[in-house]
Amino acid sequence: MSAVEAAEGGAEKTFLGHPRKLFILFTTEMWERFGYYGMRAVLLLYLTKHFLFDDKQGVAIYTSYVSLVYLTPLIGGMIADRYLGSRNSVKLGAVLMAAGYFLLAFGGAPAKESIVIGGQAWRVEAITDSGGRDVQYLLVNDQQLRITPGKDGALQLEGGQAAGLSDVVAKGGFEKQVDRDQRFVYLMYLALALVIIGNGFFKPNISTMVGDLYSKNDTRRDSAFTIFYMGINLGAFLGQILLPNLRREIGFDAAFLAAAAGMTLALIISFASDRALRSYGAPPDPERLGRSAFFGIPLGALISILSIVAIVPTWLLIQNDPGVAAAVLAVTPSWMDDLIASSPMVGILLLGGGSAAFVAVTLFTTLRHDRVTRDRMLVAITLTFFSILFWALFEQAGTSLTLFADRNTDRTVFGWDMPADQVQFLNGLFIVIFAPIMGGLWAFLGARGLEPPTAVKFSIGLILAGVGFLALAFGGRTANEAALVSISWLALTYFIHTIGELFLSPVGLSMITRLSAPSMVGLMMGVWFLSSAMAQYVGGIIASFTASETLGGEVIDPVASLAGSLKVFQSIGWVAVGVGGALFLASPILTAMMRQAKKT
Repeated sequence: MSAVEAAEGGAEKTFLGHPRKLFILFTTEMWERFGYYGMRAVLLLYLTKHFLFDDKQGVAIYTSYVSLVYLTPLIGGMIADRYLGSRNSVKLGAVLMAAGYFLLAFGGAPAKESIVIGGQAWRVEAITDSGGRDVQYLLVNDQQLRITPGKDGALQLEGGQAAGLSDVVAKGGFEKQVDRDQRFVYLMYLALALVIIGNGFFKPNISTMVGDLYSKNDTRRDSAFTIFYMGINLGAFLGQILLPNLRREIGFDAAFLAAAAGMTLALIISFASDRALRSYGAPPDPERLGRSAFFGIPLGALISILSIVAIVPTWLLIQNDPGVAAAVLAVTPSWMDDLIASSPMVGILLLGGGSAAFVAVTLFTTLRHDRVTRDRMLVAITLTFFSILFWALFEQAGTSLTLFADRNTDRTVFGWDMPADQVQFLNGLFIVIFAPIMGGLWAFLGARGLEPPTAVKFSIGLILAGVGFLALAFGGRTANEAALVSISWLALTYFIHTIGELFLSPVGLSMITRLSAPSMVGLMMGVWFLSSAMAQYVGGIIASFTASETLGGEVIDPVASLAGSLKVFQSIGWVAVGVGGALFLASPILTAMMRQAKKT
């Protein structure tokens, strides 16, 4: 009997062989992930269809958001370890995230877009046709003129002459004008900032509490995290199914309210389980939180205040304000312009800071450690660096692949038109189906000494990321006259990417803890999470190359959109296959360095 069990007056009650507390944390995480992944599924369409940001602007905001979501857990984890404790951090994070989702539901009236011709502005309106697709019309004196693409960027207006306009408006003969209520735009940025800061407290610390339920030698530990991982995927799966349907049938506000409801359930469970979890995730020094820290403010309250204050710089970071962008670009080297132009402040933070971190850790490892430790660390650094490309491609699900699903995919499934943002649920579905199979496969091969080395798994994951995009590029050749590709090709891409994820993702954190020098495990874990944030940003740069011209939130020329997307997909597909192949060829060297480390 553990000390905790003795204090509670007896052996702990279990369910399926695990403490019942595991299932409290399972349910909390499930509802939090329901809100997070469901909201993320609809976010880019919210930016491009409700606020009518163009593709590059929408992708830049989305990318800044998800990059910071992956970055803030570094800080939230450190604050929990030193001051708040995991349980308090989870509750603080849940409050902030729930508030953020509720604010997202208040987006105001949809933005309106107009075309200015000869100094006169005419409003654009998208009307759903019999096939379920939105078609753009120009409203001119109570007449609806259908807009179709012309040559060299021109617009064709069906019936334009009859309405007093030209049938063809050359590219330089018109301007687009968007009328959006900036108050609600700023409110949206505030909502995203709340979610970012809240996630920084919530995400790393609920996982820590799962580990706290078991001693280091408890054989149930791995299966507990497997159960917890299923909670993550179940929540994501449900969110990505429900919220896109609410978005399409009722509106974006309903989708975000559903995310807020899920997060509120997680919040209620967090507070209601205080008694059951009182022995876990406690602050390292509870009395210190109540002592005065600054101008008579207790430390615990001060941390909460500073967390709210941190929303302000986060709010500024994700806005990509043109004035701030110009100032940043003016003082950075010209060769960085294309890399940071879409999100300059976040780009400098991640690309600059991330690159510096990789260089510093590599130099420190080379100069301060013995050969065996150095080799082990260099393998960890190398594989972490290669993981950036994998995640940059994998996370196209929320950007370029969502836009592709919306504009160039026939999403009809047994007579039902699947929402474009719902297609992302395929990853969660394939994870639930194939994760146990892959886990069993590794156990089977491991028992026979045939399990592939870590470096080989990484290389195969990268190659599969590329193959997934090459499959979609090939399937694009089967597009119909409306420039629509069967959803089966997109499903195949998600399937291949999911198998690639199962090769690479489960071994990542294990690799860091296994290969890092004991004195540098925390630092290397920070570099791993920093690389994930960098990957989100790099993924945004890639997605920006698929941007298409839009009016009223709808693509003007689906044929050009299809061609542009497929060109990018084919390019990044071959790059990933090539880089993955190079890593595969180098894997014997990396494996030898790892095995050398094991012998000492």
